[in-house]
Amino acid sequence: MISISSNLNIMIKAAEKASKSAIRDFGEVEKLQVSKKGPRDFVTKTDKHVEKILIEELSKTKKNYSFLSEEIGKIQNKDKENIWIIDPIDGTTNFVRQIPHFCVSLACSVKGKIEHAVIIHPVTNDEYVASRGKGAQLNGRKIRVSQRDQITGSVFACAGRFPKGPIRDGHAKICEAIDEGDGNLREPGSAALELANLAAGRIDGVWIRRINLWDFAAGALLVQEAGGLAGDFLGGVQHF
Repeated sequence: MISISSNLNIMIKAAEKASKSAIRDFGEVEKLQVSKKGPRDFVTKTDKHVEKILIEELSKTKKNYSFLSEEIGKIQNKDKENIWIIDPIDGTTNFVRQIPHFCVSLACSVKGKIEHAVIIHPVTNDEYVASRGKGAQLNGRKIRVSQRDQITGSVFACAGRFPKGPIRDGHAKICEAIDEGDGNLREPGSAALELANLAAGRIDGVWIRRINLWDFAAGALLVQEAGGLAGDFLGGVQHF
């Protein structure tokens, strides 16, 4: 079991409350007003409402912490070294189309490093948590990344945007290598959940392009604390 610090405990309670609100709206998604943010990116009333819940709950005991959130952007308070990083609904398009693959994602950054992470899948009630140096867990049980080292039979996931040009060409080469190696590829639609599933050993690899910090902050710490590695597309290892 992870030793629950004050900040992590606050995060878990806030994310659980937000998750309950999200799943209530998921059952009535057709009644929600939806506006386009982009050709493939939607924002819903739920997104904004969940964000409001998280900000209110986190601010109750940590009034001076700053925020970085998908919908509201930056909120710079007195304490600029401690930052709550929020993605109220990661997988908004899935949510809007009533595809049950989305999550509430929350991270705490201290002096530029991710120290705590919570991801909750409201449909399954899976709750992923991690703290730097203390490991990662799913529903109270320690998790580790997969030990599979062959493409054959492995499951990979991708997320993000792959615009025309070198990025799309590189993406196509990865897909081709997986196919030729008899691997399996998924693109479920939630970067945070893909990283959480990677941390839990449910899938064997993930690659992501063109996303924002709130999309991957919590998931990256989960993977790191579950024994996984994060790297860039030049072969370098990233530490979060």
